[in-house]
Amino acid sequence: MPTLKYLPDVVTLELNESRCNGCRRCVEVCPHEVFVMAGKRARIKDRDACMECGACARNCAEGAISVDSGVGCAAAIIYGALTGNEPTCGDNSDSVCC
Repeated sequence: MPTLKYLPDVVTLELNESRCNGCRRCVEVCPHEVFVMAGKRARIKDRDACMECGACARNCAEGAISVDSGVGCAAAIIYGALTGNEPTCGDNSDSVCC
């Protein structure tokens, strides 16, 4: 399957590697293979491949991962496409996003 890319450097995904317990849950649940295991801890392999679904953060028992699911330019573009409107950042400014 080809790697899906969104917009570079806009995703809200953060990983605190020092809090990672090595359970591999993020690697298992991420639909775009954003995470890999390096030694006994998870690492972000391709941050720009993140679609901000939030599965990784919801399944991280240690709270090592944070992501604001459903926000960002990728979500705005998808929402715009689904509604037939220009993508907006959802900040009530009616400005076109990205």
